[in-house]
Amino acid sequence: MTATRFCIVRHGETDWNVERRCQGHLDIELNALGRRQALAAAASLAGQRFDSVHTSDLGRTRATAEAIAQRLGLPVCNEPGLRERHYGIFQGRTADEVAAIDPESHDRYRTRDLDHDFGGGETLRAFARRVIQTVDRLAAAHAGQTLLLVTHGGVLDVIYRHAHGRDLVSARDFVIPNAAFNWLCVDGRVWHVERWADQDHLAHTLDEVA
Repeated sequence: MTATRFCIVRHGETDWNVERRCQGHLDIELNALGRRQALAAAASLAGQRFDSVHTSDLGRTRATAEAIAQRLGLPVCNEPGLRERHYGIFQGRTADEVAAIDPESHDRYRTRDLDHDFGGGETLRAFARRVIQTVDRLAAAHAGQTLLLVTHGGVLDVIYRHAHGRDLVSARDFVIPNAAFNWLCVDGRVWHVERWADQDHLAHTLDEVA
């Protein structure tokens, strides 16, 4: 078997997720629900076999990955290539706040301009290239294995579009929930999505805050 199977998990919820405040490279901690989501993900994956665990090097992903890896009995490998996009002036702000101070950048964000860096950030084109190169590299290095990746919403957006052969500029019409499971298989240049946005393990965490 040459294919590499991935379970890719977005980090648990943060307060800035709730506020719809852009995080990017800023290191924001999980909130109480996010920590419960990480533990729920860990409990659900405890019976699965993984060969290694790889995470973005930001705190919210690392905390989520460590909760899962502890149950799996595996170390956590930092993978900077899985880090969220650097959003320049958007970081620490909501879209409405950016619209008030920089309408042009807000418009470029809204239309998903491929080559705008939001004032010192990362262009969407460069970000997508980084993400796909990282996953392709991991797939090639771990052929025939099953890997757990813990990453961010923007990274998963790129992966979903790439796996389905979709462009980067159309509006998102799929969900990327915190702490959901996204199962994919990569065999050379062929990507296949097995299951997306599986949240069954999170039902009780949602009940607690309903």
